[in-house]
Amino acid sequence: MTTAPRRALTASLLVLAAAVGTAGCDAAREAAGDLASSASAAVSGAARERMDRIKDGVNATGDVTAGPVSADGDRTAAAVTAANPLDSTADYTVMVVFRDASGTVLDAVVLTVDRVAAGTAKSGTARSNRTLDGATTAEVVRALRH
Repeated sequence: MTTAPRRALTASLLVLAAAVGTAGCDAAREAAGDLASSASAAVSGAARERMDRIKDGVNATGDVTAGPVSADGDRTAAAVTAANPLDSTADYTVMVVFRDASGTVLDAVVLTVDRVAAGTAKSGTARSNRTLDGATTAEVVRALRH
């Protein structure tokens, strides 16, 4: 994540913490929800921006899967497997979103699975940018082979 989106996320989370501290006020709770949504949108936007930088990439979302989530220290992680159906080695850049039980996007990450040999599969790890609470799933929303 570049510095600007990271600063926006940090500022949003600080305002969110302040808004939650004034619990008892419906307007504060609504504002906190709006800020959390804005923070998630900023993270997702940064991930999309990183994906858009890939030149000559081919849609390969069907070749990539995300496994179940697990704890990785204070973060959430999921194995991401890219299966290369080609007859030559390829790299995969993959956008993974972490969602809560209601389907709300909590975080988005981009990872690269490098040098997947022809006709084989290789895994990498999608690791959340921050601590995620509650039941969480990981989903591959975009993958490019290049």
